[in-house]
Amino acid sequence: MPYILIQVTDEGVTKEQKAALIAGATDLVVNVLDKDPEATFVVIDEVNTDNWGHGGEVVTKRRQRAADRRKA
Repeated sequence: MPYILIQVTDEGVTKEQKAALIAGATDLVVNVLDKDPEATFVVIDEVNTDNWGHGGEVVTKRRQRAADRRKA
């Protein structure tokens, strides 16, 4: 029984994109591991950028700094 957890930031991932992730991840374990798709579970966890860190700081600040550089 594969359990696949996909974590993404909560920045506008659409229902269609989530459906594609679920279908694609399921297909991957079916094709690579020969698992039953009916016994495969995929969970998408959308994490707020204030709760996701990278390089010692929250992603919200990193993204804002990048946006400010693009505007300059």
